Amino acid sequence: MAEEKQELQSSAGKKRPRESKPAIDDSELLTVPDGWKEEPFTRDHNPKGLLEESSFATLFPKYREAYLKECWPLVQKALGEGFVKAELDLIEGSITVTTTKKTFDPYIIVRARDMIKLLARSVPFEQAVRVLQDDMACDIIKIGTLVRNRERFIKRRQRLLGPKGSTLKALELLTNCYIMVQGNTVSVLGPFNGLKEVRKVVLDTMKNIHPIYNIKALMIKRELSKDPDLRTKSWDRFLPKFKHKNVSKRKEPKKKKIKKEYTPFPPPQPDSKIDKELESGAYFLKKSQKRKKKLEEIKTKQAEAVSKRQEKRNKAFIPPEEKPAIEPQKGPTSTKIDVNAIKEKVKKAKGKKKAWCSSRSRSKTKVVNI
Repeated sequence: MAEEKQELQSSAGKKRPRESKPAIDDSELLTVPDGWKEEPFTRDHNPKGLLEESSFATLFPKYREAYLKECWPLVQKALGEGFVKAELDLIEGSITVTTTKKTFDPYIIVRARDMIKLLARSVPFEQAVRVLQDDMACDIIKIGTLVRNRERFIKRRQRLLGPKGSTLKALELLTNCYIMVQGNTVSVLGPFNGLKEVRKVVLDTMKNIHPIYNIKALMIKRELSKDPDLRTKSWDRFLPKFKHKNVSKRKEPKKKKIKKEYTPFPPPQPDSKIDKELESGAYFLKKSQKRKKKLEEIKTKQAEAVSKRQEKRNKAFIPPEEKPAIEPQKGPTSTKIDVNAIKEKVKKAKGKKKAWCSSRSRSKTKVVNI
């Protein structure tokens, strides 16, 4: 018995080695398998339905009234499939969506709210209905308060559209989203990843970053995502890096003030009149000597002024420098005379004269006969 107890104590003192679990790659956890789709939400998931009624309402502008009247039967039909009731109030200018007793999907009311918001933001019905799908979402980006100056805001909003809407079309193709720029908002409809990219591009554009830079980066990302080896690696080395150049339009002054180096000591005190006289030695001179010195300085200044005045007067009598006359260049004259050429010219002249005389005589004879 004692031996069995000792064995049990020894086995309890030792720790059992843990079983090694198979290593799981992080890329397998992060990536979604190809071809995987989420199951649609059906009545079997929530057979008892909802406990309480939920409702959302939104206002729409006056110019959307005619379009909403036309497409309202289609809106009711689309929402009726999810057992959501829709009401259009033309007097107040509002759309209301509410759940019913038959509604089983708790998230359908949120999708219905997004749909009526898009319809109020000038999105056509054909695009707005797509929000009711499970893999679709929408985002309404408010850009009206991002730029203070109205003219600058209009220019940047136009930059987002591009010439003939080409920039917006490129962004739609790269993100698989539908984008509608209307007034002070940008309505976006598409998958979640695309919404995130579009929001970034729109906000950067309103911050004066051209959308073409983000479009280039999206094109590179699209190509890199096709390579399975690069899916889990960083793409920073492939993406372009653009430096923001802030060019100031302020005119620089002609005379720039150069700041002196800061010193804690005060500037030296300027020399007084007595100090200057002591340095030059004029302080120790007598009054008569000082007077003579002053007169000499005045005379020298007068002499300099007279000489300058005289130079100015003499300038009028100095003749200007004449340009040297250029002699006309005479061409080389040849003394030789070509006799044969002169003879040929004379013969041609005689032949022309004879022909003229004969034609004249013929014309005279014709007149006589008539």
